[in-house]
Amino acid sequence: MKSIHVIGGGLAGSEAAWQVASAGVPVVLHEMRPVRGTDAHQTDGLAELVCSNSFRSDDAATNAVGVLHREMRAMGSLVMRAADANQVPAGGALAVDRDGFSGAVTEAIAAHDLIQVAREEIQDIPPSDWDSVIIATGPLTSIQLAQAIAKATGEAGLAFFDAIAPIVHRDSIDMSKAWFQSRYDKAGPGGTGADYINCPLDRDQYAAFIAALIDGPKTEFREWEGTPYFDGCLPIEIMAERGPETLRHGPMKPMGLTNAHNPTVKPYAVVQLRQDNALGTLYNMVGFQTKLKHGAQVEIFRTIPGLENAEFARLGGIHRNTYLNSPALLDPQLRLKADPRLRFAGQITGCEGYVESAAVGLIAGRMAAAERSGAPMSVPPQTTAIGALIAHITGGHIEKIDAGPRSFQPMNVNFGLFPPLTEAVKHPDGKRLRGPEKARAKKMALSARAERDLARWLGPR
Repeated sequence: MKSIHVIGGGLAGSEAAWQVASAGVPVVLHEMRPVRGTDAHQTDGLAELVCSNSFRSDDAATNAVGVLHREMRAMGSLVMRAADANQVPAGGALAVDRDGFSGAVTEAIAAHDLIQVAREEIQDIPPSDWDSVIIATGPLTSIQLAQAIAKATGEAGLAFFDAIAPIVHRDSIDMSKAWFQSRYDKAGPGGTGADYINCPLDRDQYAAFIAALIDGPKTEFREWEGTPYFDGCLPIEIMAERGPETLRHGPMKPMGLTNAHNPTVKPYAVVQLRQDNALGTLYNMVGFQTKLKHGAQVEIFRTIPGLENAEFARLGGIHRNTYLNSPALLDPQLRLKADPRLRFAGQITGCEGYVESAAVGLIAGRMAAAERSGAPMSVPPQTTAIGALIAHITGGHIEKIDAGPRSFQPMNVNFGLFPPLTEAVKHPDGKRLRGPEKARAKKMALSARAERDLARWLGPR
């Protein structure tokens, strides 16, 4: 049987290749590292995590990304298998040891008899004899390939800047000022309810910190000036510029936290750090994506109580993120309308987040394998998390295309993408629900419907 080609060895490409091979179809996975590196990657491992180490909430009952986790596990996801095997404590989130995770994916791909890994850069649209291709080059698509895609689609590439949070050595954090606690003491997978290190700031310290962020020297945009940021990964200094209280109601919010060293005084703001590796020796600064220059990062972040002597294993950075105007360019099978032998997967399609990228790779791989075997598969129901995500990518904003290229924006999976419930949620005794109780019940109903509909779509196993 002729091989399917997958371009890009990130989460989406690795998952796509795994799904193709798992269906009994040979696949060639093309990854340009280490032949050519990127501004964000540090290794040549497959599925390397370049930003956070968190896969976000693992709560399948009331959180859309938790529902997506559940669906991917049900479909034999390699990414989720590797994540589960390499989790580290993170409150209500599923976070992983980044090196262990990448190593597990790389090892599994290398060991599969039907997967060939080709370490080479693909700089152009593949030749016509590659009759089934999945392009999963992600937000760091090389300039040459991005230009070739733009030429093939007739569309100008859409791009935004995505920023990386710093990582701190655990033993350099002053625990006489910081303390362990998850927000509202919530315990998650592998956690205890005290999974974050918290650094408190009073009003004056917070005001000085905000001023330093705004005044600090930043990385210049140069030729990419004017491209928009994704709101889910804004650099902290951009948030600070939106108003002095923005950070205190975002990643630095003090709610649900009590200073263990001074319980009677509520912190005005809090910086949280989350475990980044299995050994617990590295912690990343939650929500602290930044475009500050490295020297300024060290100087400003060491003004945070508890981080005065912080040693950084990695400082924050910034990189270009490219994605397609997918509703106009892709069909429901993720194929390029202008050249259906080409499928796209991952962040280049306009999804956002590790899990979402891998999920789109999973479906693209399954679709390509089914097509190769002569039994094309249907798209998962939109009532499922993965179906809702595909619907957003391939048609969610098609009616707004005339408004201009910015009408389609990257999106994390969320319950807002799911079709509404056909029946109102009610209390078991029949009474109408209100407020938070109603919102929770609605999420649980959407989750339960998604689980039923995915099982029906998958069929007997």
